[in-house]
Amino acid sequence: MAGLAVGHLVSEAGGGPGPDNSLLYDINGIAKAAPNWLDRAMEFIGEYGIVLGFAVLMVCAWWSVRKRDDAPAVVAGLLWAPLAAGLALLVNIPIRDFVKRPRPFVDHTGLDVLVKGKTDYSFVSDHATLTMALGVGLFVANRKYGLIGIGLAFLEGFCRVYMGVHYPTDVIGGLALGTAVALLLAPLAMMLLTPLVRRVAGSRVGWLVRSGGAVAPVVAAAGRPERPVHRDNDLAA
Repeated sequence: MAGLAVGHLVSEAGGGPGPDNSLLYDINGIAKAAPNWLDRAMEFIGEYGIVLGFAVLMVCAWWSVRKRDDAPAVVAGLLWAPLAAGLALLVNIPIRDFVKRPRPFVDHTGLDVLVKGKTDYSFVSDHATLTMALGVGLFVANRKYGLIGIGLAFLEGFCRVYMGVHYPTDVIGGLALGTAVALLLAPLAMMLLTPLVRRVAGSRVGWLVRSGGAVAPVVAAAGRPERPVHRDNDLAA
């Protein structure tokens, strides 16, 4: 009953005049006035393109950070990004079922809906949650790639409203949820993942963590790291 009550309140907020609806119509109105090719491009970007862009960004970040002295810790951060995204989506399942907010095109007329067949609930946006968790997770590992990822997450949120499948507050909720999960659980995740990645770095598949030109620390008998030893191909520098 509580979920139905909250869902009713949110639906009422989405059904009457207010900044949420005004912004919905303003952003979606761009789609109505745009040429068909632009709408098709935004449809692809909002549904699949940005997620695929994150995959490319993750690979670029992984390839780059393998050259760093602290590669195991950074690669552990990169592993945390998709794990954070998965956890954030799991957290969103009970939220959506509790709030039960219909999609904006259910309660509103005159919207240009670019993606048909959406029958699930609207709050919180899965796409916004997923992309922001990936972006913030990337930021934990590497600020440069993380900022690019966070920018992609904001673009994803804009696309979801542009496509007529989410309210702006659905997107804001998703961005907040993805950020919260990625940041709040990051210390625990790094504590668990970093030793695991360090083991991989010392195994036969260590190239997954550290490139041939990276500096590997030597561990003393007491178990504490000493100054790094450079490999032959590092001495040329």
